[in-house]
Amino acid sequence: MSILSFFSKKEPVKLPFHTDIHCHIVPGVDDGSPDASTSADLVERMQGWGISRIIATPHVTEATFENTPEILDPALDELRQELARRGNGIEVIRSSENRIDDFTRELLEKGMIKPMPGNYLLIECSFLQEPMMLDQFIYGLKIQGYKPILAHPERYYYYHDNYRRYAELHNLGTLFQINVLSLAGYYSKHEKKVAERLIEMGCVDFLGTDLHNHRHADSIDHYLTTSDARRHAVALEGRIFNDRVFRE
Repeated sequence: MSILSFFSKKEPVKLPFHTDIHCHIVPGVDDGSPDASTSADLVERMQGWGISRIIATPHVTEATFENTPEILDPALDELRQELARRGNGIEVIRSSENRIDDFTRELLEKGMIKPMPGNYLLIECSFLQEPMMLDQFIYGLKIQGYKPILAHPERYYYYHDNYRRYAELHNLGTLFQINVLSLAGYYSKHEKKVAERLIEMGCVDFLGTDLHNHRHADSIDHYLTTSDARRHAVALEGRIFNDRVFRE
C-alpha cells in the first residue's frame, strides 16, 4: 500500500447513538438472524459501530410471524447465553416490531405485547397501503399509555409524494424512526431522499439499524466511511431520542 493510498483511506465514524431500538437479532423467529451464533456475530459488528445497548424487535405479523412471548423469550435467552459464552456483557433486551393488523390488536388486548422501557412501542404499517383507521389506532395506543414509534416511514411508498401526511402523523404524536440502511441508500435512492427530507422537516425522533443479516451490516460498514454519514450525524445531533429510552 502506498503512503498516498494509506492517508486517503476514509476512516469510519460511529453511529450517532448508542442504543439500537430496531433490529432483528433474536435468533430463528423471523426473517432476521437464523441462529444464536449468527446473532452474536451481528451484535459484535454492532458494537463496532458504537452500539452498547440493544432493544431487539422481532416481527409480530399476522400469518407470517405470529410471535408471542412464549416464542420470543426463549429465543432471546439463547442469544444471551451465546453472548455470555463469548464473554460479551452487552445489554440486550427485546420488544417487538408490531404490524398493524388483527393479530397485533389481539395481543395488545391480552397484554401480550412487550413495549420498550418508557412504554415506547414500535409499530409498522403495511408496505402496500396505509392501514384503515391508522389515526384512531395511534390515538388508542396513546390513550393506553403507549408512546407509538412508526418504524421506517420512509419505506412506505404511498407517502413518498405526500409530505403533508407525514406531517399530520407526526403532529398526531407519532414518533418517527428511520433506518440507517435508508440513509445508506441500501434500498433505493427514493428511501434515502425521503429519509433526508424527514430530517429536514424535523420529523426524525429515532434511528434504527433494522439489522437482519451480514449484508445489512456490510452496507452500514460502508456507509460509516462516507461523507453522508458525517453529514447526517451533524444534522441529527441532539435531535434523536435513542439513548433516552433506558433512562425513562
